[in-house]
Amino acid sequence: MADMLQVAIVDDEPLARARLKRLLARAGGVNVVFECGDVDALLEEAARTPVELVFLDIEMPGGDGFSALRRWPGSRPQIAFVTAYEEHGVKAFDSRALDYLLKPVSAARLQETLDRANEVLAAVREKAGEASRAPQISVTVGNRRDLLAIADIDAVIARRNYLELHAGERQYVIRRTLHEFHASLKSAEFIQLHRSIVVRRGAIRAVKPIGSGRYQLELRGGQRLQTGRNYRALVQDLMS
Repeated sequence: MADMLQVAIVDDEPLARARLKRLLARAGGVNVVFECGDVDALLEEAARTPVELVFLDIEMPGGDGFSALRRWPGSRPQIAFVTAYEEHGVKAFDSRALDYLLKPVSAARLQETLDRANEVLAAVREKAGEASRAPQISVTVGNRRDLLAIADIDAVIARRNYLELHAGERQYVIRRTLHEFHASLKSAEFIQLHRSIVVRRGAIRAVKPIGSGRYQLELRGGQRLQTGRNYRALVQDLMS
Protein backbone atom coordinates (compact mmCIF):
# COMPACT_ATOMS: atom_id res chain seq x y z
CA MET A 1 0.00 0.00 0.00
CA ALA A 2 2.90 2.39 0.67
CA ASP A 3 3.62 3.05 -3.02
CA MET A 4 -0.03 3.04 -4.13
CA LEU A 5 -1.86 6.29 -4.78
CA GLN A 6 -4.08 6.99 -1.77
CA VAL A 7 -7.43 8.38 -2.95
CA ALA A 8 -10.90 9.32 -1.74
CA ILE A 9 -14.18 9.41 -3.70
CA VAL A 10 -16.79 12.03 -2.82
CA ASP A 11 -20.14 11.95 -4.64
CA ASP A 12 -23.73 12.05 -3.40
CA GLU A 13 -24.74 9.37 -5.94
CA PRO A 14 -23.89 5.85 -4.67
CA LEU A 15 -23.97 4.42 -8.21
CA ALA A 16 -21.48 7.06 -9.41
CA ARG A 17 -19.14 6.23 -6.50
CA ALA A 18 -19.39 2.52 -7.23
CA ARG A 19 -18.64 3.02 -10.95
CA LEU A 20 -15.60 5.19 -10.26
CA LYS A 21 -14.36 2.69 -7.69
CA ARG A 22 -14.59 -0.11 -10.28
CA LEU A 23 -12.64 1.94 -12.82
CA LEU A 24 -9.94 2.69 -10.27
CA ALA A 25 -9.66 -0.98 -9.35
CA ARG A 26 -9.14 -1.85 -13.02
CA ALA A 27 -6.53 0.89 -13.42
CA GLY A 28 -4.48 -0.52 -10.53
CA GLY A 29 -1.93 1.21 -8.34
CA VAL A 30 -4.70 2.90 -6.36
CA ASN A 31 -6.01 2.44 -2.83
CA VAL A 32 -9.44 3.94 -2.12
CA VAL A 33 -9.00 5.04 1.48
CA PHE A 34 -12.54 6.32 2.01
CA GLU A 35 -15.68 7.40 0.18
CA CYS A 36 -18.58 9.60 1.23
CA GLY A 37 -21.58 11.46 -0.15
CA ASP A 38 -21.59 14.99 1.25
CA VAL A 39 -19.30 17.85 2.20
CA ASP A 40 -19.65 17.52 5.98
CA ALA A 41 -18.73 13.83 5.89
CA LEU A 42 -15.78 14.62 3.63
CA LEU A 43 -14.36 17.28 5.95
CA GLU A 44 -14.81 15.08 9.00
CA GLU A 45 -13.00 12.17 7.32
CA ALA A 46 -10.28 14.40 5.81
CA ALA A 47 -9.39 15.72 9.26
CA ARG A 48 -8.37 12.24 10.42
CA THR A 49 -7.45 10.35 7.24
CA PRO A 50 -4.77 11.74 4.92
CA VAL A 51 -5.09 11.04 1.18
CA GLU A 52 -3.14 12.15 -1.88
CA LEU A 53 -5.96 12.60 -4.39
CA VAL A 54 -9.68 13.30 -3.99
CA PHE A 55 -12.21 12.69 -6.76
CA LEU A 56 -14.73 15.36 -5.82
CA ASP A 57 -18.24 15.97 -7.13
CA ILE A 58 -19.32 19.61 -7.24
CA GLU A 59 -23.06 19.72 -6.52
CA MET A 60 -23.79 17.85 -3.27
CA PRO A 61 -25.86 18.18 -0.10
CA GLY A 62 -24.38 20.41 2.61
CA GLY A 63 -22.45 22.62 0.19
CA ASP A 64 -20.68 22.22 -3.12
CA GLY A 65 -17.18 20.92 -3.80
CA PHE A 66 -15.72 24.42 -3.87
CA SER A 67 -16.95 25.14 -0.34
CA ALA A 68 -15.21 21.94 0.78
CA LEU A 69 -11.91 23.28 -0.54
CA ARG A 70 -12.36 26.57 1.32
CA ARG A 71 -13.02 24.67 4.56
CA TRP A 72 -10.39 21.95 4.07
CA PRO A 73 -8.67 20.98 7.35
CA GLY A 74 -4.90 21.30 7.03
CA SER A 75 -2.85 20.67 3.91
CA ARG A 76 -5.03 20.06 0.87
CA PRO A 77 -4.40 17.01 -1.34
CA GLN A 78 -4.68 17.02 -5.13
CA ILE A 79 -8.26 17.50 -6.31
CA ALA A 80 -9.87 16.05 -9.43
CA PHE A 81 -13.43 17.35 -9.88
CA VAL A 82 -15.89 14.83 -11.30
CA THR A 83 -19.16 16.36 -12.46
CA ALA A 84 -21.90 16.19 -15.07
CA TYR A 85 -21.69 19.95 -15.71
CA GLU A 86 -19.23 21.70 -17.99
CA GLU A 87 -19.83 25.23 -16.68
CA HIS A 88 -17.69 24.85 -13.55
CA GLY A 89 -14.45 24.22 -15.44
CA VAL A 90 -12.92 27.70 -15.16
CA LYS A 91 -13.71 27.95 -11.46
CA ALA A 92 -12.24 24.49 -10.90
CA PHE A 93 -8.88 25.38 -12.41
CA ASP A 94 -8.90 28.75 -10.62
CA SER A 95 -9.02 26.67 -7.43
CA ARG A 96 -5.80 24.92 -8.60
CA ALA A 97 -7.52 21.60 -9.21
CA LEU A 98 -5.42 18.85 -10.76
CA ASP A 99 -8.13 17.90 -13.26
CA TYR A 100 -11.78 18.31 -14.28
CA LEU A 101 -13.60 15.16 -15.39
CA LEU A 102 -17.03 15.02 -17.00
CA LYS A 103 -19.39 12.16 -16.22
CA PRO A 104 -19.49 9.47 -17.38
CA VAL A 105 -15.73 9.17 -16.98
CA SER A 106 -13.96 6.84 -19.39
CA ALA A 107 -11.19 4.51 -18.30
CA ALA A 108 -8.71 6.26 -20.63
CA ARG A 109 -9.58 9.71 -19.28
CA LEU A 110 -9.31 8.47 -15.70
CA GLN A 111 -5.87 7.02 -16.41
CA GLU A 112 -4.71 10.46 -17.61
CA THR A 113 -5.70 11.90 -14.24
CA LEU A 114 -3.92 9.16 -12.33
CA ASP A 115 -0.77 9.61 -14.41
CA ARG A 116 -0.85 13.35 -13.78
CA ALA A 117 -1.33 12.86 -10.04
CA ASN A 118 1.59 10.43 -9.86
CA GLU A 119 3.83 12.84 -11.78
CA VAL A 120 3.02 15.67 -9.36
CA LEU A 121 3.64 13.46 -6.33
CA ALA A 122 6.93 12.22 -7.74
CA ALA A 123 8.11 15.80 -8.20
CA VAL A 124 7.06 16.72 -4.66
CA ARG A 125 8.87 13.69 -3.21
CA GLU A 126 12.01 14.43 -5.21
CA LYS A 127 12.05 18.02 -3.98
CA ALA A 128 11.53 16.88 -0.38
CA GLY A 129 14.38 14.39 -0.76
CA GLU A 130 16.71 17.06 -2.10
CA ALA A 131 15.83 19.35 0.80
CA SER A 132 16.51 16.61 3.35
CA ARG A 133 19.92 15.91 1.78
CA ALA A 134 20.96 19.58 1.63
CA PRO A 135 23.53 20.67 4.28
CA GLN A 136 21.85 22.20 7.31
CA ILE A 137 22.74 23.69 10.65
CA SER A 138 20.84 23.76 13.91
CA VAL A 139 19.55 27.17 15.03
CA THR A 140 17.48 28.38 17.96
CA VAL A 141 14.05 29.88 17.26
CA GLY A 142 12.39 30.99 20.48
CA ASN A 143 12.36 27.94 22.73
CA ARG A 144 12.89 25.36 20.02
CA ARG A 145 15.65 24.15 17.74
CA ASP A 146 15.18 24.28 13.96
CA LEU A 147 17.26 23.27 10.96
CA LEU A 148 18.40 25.99 8.57
CA ALA A 149 19.62 25.04 5.10
CA ILE A 150 23.10 26.39 4.41
CA ALA A 151 21.91 27.42 0.93
CA ASP A 152 19.33 29.74 2.55
CA ILE A 153 21.97 31.79 4.41
CA ASP A 154 22.64 35.15 2.75
CA ALA A 155 25.17 36.63 5.14
CA VAL A 156 26.99 35.88 8.38
CA ILE A 157 27.88 38.86 10.56
CA ALA A 158 30.18 38.60 13.55
CA ARG A 159 29.14 40.54 16.65
CA ARG A 160 31.02 40.67 19.96
CA ASN A 161 30.55 37.04 21.02
CA TYR A 162 28.06 35.57 18.55
CA LEU A 163 27.16 35.39 14.87
CA GLU A 164 24.06 36.72 13.14
CA LEU A 165 22.84 34.53 10.30
CA HIS A 166 20.71 36.40 7.77
CA ALA A 167 18.36 34.30 5.61
CA GLY A 168 16.03 36.49 3.57
CA GLU A 169 14.11 38.56 6.10
CA ARG A 170 14.88 36.14 8.96
CA GLN A 171 17.75 36.34 11.41
CA TYR A 172 19.27 33.70 13.68
CA VAL A 173 21.97 33.83 16.34
CA ILE A 174 24.58 31.15 16.99
CA ARG A 175 27.63 30.98 19.29
CA ARG A 176 30.55 30.41 16.91
CA THR A 177 33.53 32.39 15.70
CA LEU A 178 33.37 33.72 12.14
CA HIS A 179 36.57 31.94 11.14
CA GLU A 180 35.34 28.60 12.46
CA PHE A 181 31.91 28.94 10.89
CA HIS A 182 33.23 30.08 7.49
CA ALA A 183 35.62 27.12 7.41
CA SER A 184 32.79 24.72 8.28
CA LEU A 185 30.72 25.85 5.27
CA LYS A 186 33.25 24.26 2.90
CA SER A 187 31.82 26.15 -0.06
CA ALA A 188 33.30 28.67 -2.48
CA GLU A 189 29.83 30.18 -2.65
CA PHE A 190 30.54 31.96 0.66
CA ILE A 191 33.19 34.69 0.57
CA GLN A 192 34.56 36.97 3.25
CA LEU A 193 34.25 40.63 2.26
CA HIS A 194 34.96 42.26 5.64
CA ARG A 195 36.76 41.10 8.75
CA SER A 196 33.33 40.52 10.33
CA ILE A 197 31.17 39.63 7.30
CA VAL A 198 30.82 36.53 5.12
CA VAL A 199 28.34 36.69 2.22
CA ARG A 200 26.83 34.11 -0.10
CA ARG A 201 27.50 35.07 -3.71
CA GLY A 202 24.02 34.15 -4.90
CA ALA A 203 22.41 36.45 -2.32
CA ILE A 204 24.05 39.61 -3.69
CA ARG A 205 21.61 41.70 -5.72
CA ALA A 206 23.66 44.87 -6.27
CA VAL A 207 27.14 46.27 -5.64
CA LYS A 208 27.83 50.00 -5.39
CA PRO A 209 31.22 51.69 -4.82
CA ILE A 210 31.20 54.13 -1.90
CA GLY A 211 34.82 55.32 -2.03
CA SER A 212 38.15 54.51 -0.37
CA GLY A 213 38.13 51.00 -1.85
CA ARG A 214 34.90 50.06 -0.13
CA TYR A 215 31.59 48.91 -1.57
CA GLN A 216 27.98 48.61 -0.46
CA LEU A 217 26.29 45.27 -1.08
CA GLU A 218 22.53 44.88 -1.33
CA LEU A 219 21.28 41.38 -0.53
CA ARG A 220 18.12 39.61 -1.62
CA GLY A 221 16.47 40.26 1.76
CA GLY A 222 17.08 44.01 1.42
CA GLN A 223 20.07 44.17 3.81
CA ARG A 224 22.86 46.59 2.94
CA LEU A 225 26.38 45.72 4.06
CA GLN A 226 29.70 47.51 3.60
CA THR A 227 32.81 45.64 2.52
CA GLY A 228 36.26 46.28 3.97
CA ARG A 229 38.86 48.07 1.84
CA ASN A 230 41.23 45.12 2.19
CA TYR A 231 38.68 42.96 0.34
CA ARG A 232 38.19 45.19 -2.71
CA ALA A 233 39.93 42.75 -5.08
CA LEU A 234 37.36 40.08 -4.18
CA VAL A 235 34.51 42.52 -4.75
CA GLN A 236 35.94 43.53 -8.11
CA ASP A 237 36.09 39.87 -9.08
CA LEU A 238 32.39 39.63 -8.25
CA MET A 239 31.64 42.57 -10.52
CA SER A 240 33.70 41.33 -13.46
